[in-house]
Amino acid sequence: QKARAGTAPVRAFDAGPARAALERLLPGHADQFTLVPEASATGPDTFTVSGPAGDITVRGSTGATLLTGVGWYLQHVAGTDIGWPGDSLGILPEVLPGVPAPVTRGALVPHRYALNDTDDGYSGPYRTFEEHQRQVDLMALHGINEVFVQVGAEYPYYRALQRFGYSAEELREWIPAPGHQSWWLLQNLSGFGGPVTERLMRERAAVGRRIADQLRGLGMTPVLPGYFGTVPPGFAARNTGASVVPQGDWAGFDRPDWLDPASPAFGELAAAYYAEQRAVFGDSTMYRMSPLHEGGQTGTVDVKAAAGAVQAALHRARPGALWAVLGWQDDPTRELLAGVDTSKLLILDGLSDRYNRLDRETRWGGTPYAIGTIYNFGGHTTIGANTSVWIDRFDAWRTKRNSALRGIAYLPEGTGTNPAAFDLFTDLAWEPGPIDQKAWFARFAARRYGRPDAAAAAAWEELRRGPYSTSSGLWSESQDSLFSARPSLTAPNAAYWSPRSMRYPADSVRKALEHLLKVAPELRGSSAYRFDLVDTARQALANRSRVLLPRIRAAYEAKDLALFRALTGQWASGERQLARITGCDPHFLLGSWLSSARAWGTNRAERDRYEYDARSILSVWGRRSTSEGGFLHDYANREWAGLVEELYARRWQTYFDSLEEALVTGAAPREIDWHAFEEEWARRTTRHATQPTGDPHVLATEIAAALR
Repeated sequence: QKARAGTAPVRAFDAGPARAALERLLPGHADQFTLVPEASATGPDTFTVSGPAGDITVRGSTGATLLTGVGWYLQHVAGTDIGWPGDSLGILPEVLPGVPAPVTRGALVPHRYALNDTDDGYSGPYRTFEEHQRQVDLMALHGINEVFVQVGAEYPYYRALQRFGYSAEELREWIPAPGHQSWWLLQNLSGFGGPVTERLMRERAAVGRRIADQLRGLGMTPVLPGYFGTVPPGFAARNTGASVVPQGDWAGFDRPDWLDPASPAFGELAAAYYAEQRAVFGDSTMYRMSPLHEGGQTGTVDVKAAAGAVQAALHRARPGALWAVLGWQDDPTRELLAGVDTSKLLILDGLSDRYNRLDRETRWGGTPYAIGTIYNFGGHTTIGANTSVWIDRFDAWRTKRNSALRGIAYLPEGTGTNPAAFDLFTDLAWEPGPIDQKAWFARFAARRYGRPDAAAAAAWEELRRGPYSTSSGLWSESQDSLFSARPSLTAPNAAYWSPRSMRYPADSVRKALEHLLKVAPELRGSSAYRFDLVDTARQALANRSRVLLPRIRAAYEAKDLALFRALTGQWASGERQLARITGCDPHFLLGSWLSSARAWGTNRAERDRYEYDARSILSVWGRRSTSEGGFLHDYANREWAGLVEELYARRWQTYFDSLEEALVTGAAPREIDWHAFEEEWARRTTRHATQPTGDPHVLATEIAAALR
């Protein structure tokens, strides 16, 4: 490409990685696309789509933006969907339709960030590179350009800290197993689920490097963890002059110590950390750090000076790098912001759609920020999001006078559960003018299964008006299921921190299920339809649990044994239906989660240890103090085949048996140590299906009939 007068030459980038991703995403149609690199020295990322049938040309400013252009074409011209998860590619014609007139789109914001710090723990700590690769491809297809890379982040710590008085064995005990490493990186805990092996760390680091390289190849930014002072116990005793602040408790865990960033030892350790990180992962221009996340102790540390020292250490290692900090609870504090160059800071706002009366410019003093959403906590399988809030606030906040909004931040704690929410949120950054929510869902319904269908449109209109139109004020997530709650006649939720009641009319999901069952038979073969049908039937059943439990309580309190038995029988029947319907789709299988964990072990003891890590995060979460005192049991509840039968249904049956025994004998119900019950399950190594079975349409029809 020729440079404009007075500007530096602009080098065209290699479109090869984008072409490789396109061939993975569209193996049967990739040859009908021509990808043309058009790098630009200034201005927003841009793509242009044009061309006749069977010969589509996409021009883009990066490899990822080329894929975003392909994604736009698939949605708006071809009328198909590659979702996270599910697609309707089987409906595509052999020859792709032409573009009526060339279309150009430019990104409305420079930062399109993805992945919560907890994603690796709640979405799959034992995923393969190929699984991560697929997710990067999907994020590029939907316009994301910055992705947090956490896999293998423990390895630079392990390597660097051996220079500061720690043995390899001590560090392998201190570093937690993969399922809990997210919270170790957040300085919340250490050691749980270990020890880890050096081989595991090396292999995870190799996966992380491949993810980072894939992102670089597409012109995306691999966002790497930065160093802000986490150290093992005894650091000051082993390093003369080091100043360390104990961090106290986090949800029943002793937090790792914090090395004062203003002390000389911090600069030395930070330099060693970044050198090891470079050797393993290469460089980046963006790093994630959240000092004092969810509490912590400042001691005598000057937070302003500490923040400046953290940024200075980063810039010594990576000059000019951007520091990304999570906007959560009271963070980042005014003290932290006062100590840094805020032009090199980006706040990822995790509360944008949760509360009202937010003024981010006033709160953060004009620091650049990205409007974010955490519509999923713990990887819950619940449907819904505050989508109308996203639409209203993104446009209003971006266009307001002196706006500091510079991006979007896709931050569900667990990904891969809510394809409509992913599609809509990422569209915010590319669609000119405010999105019309009703029209957007109508178009989504048309492409989701490959062509317009009246029943699909009716189903998604019900879902739009119900779970996808929840309001801000207190919650950003819909309620979870009582089937997965620890048993109690007054249980308001499964996860302690989840909504305590319905956030939308329950009937909207039941009606959506009825409509989905009527989608044209020729459109029912796609993975998108199967996932949506299973997910909607699952949610309709989950909502039924909130109707049944109060009736069971009333029957028990009235000492009506016959009615109590009938209603608890209905509850058990619902759980059996729940287990069967979730067993129909590969995205709802406990067996896959467990087999992935075991695959990383080299012997029986190691495989069992990783399976415990994977099971515990779903159930007890941590030790007894964490589960009970920290209220984290069932925080990551989800309705999966295998988990429903082996833990949730068995737990409820044990409880109902104790109540029935009390009704029969007149004695008080026996007390049950639920933590011991759940810990016993977490220690199991029973095997579960890794392939779906059953006909989703038949089973969903049975559920719909039972709910009428």
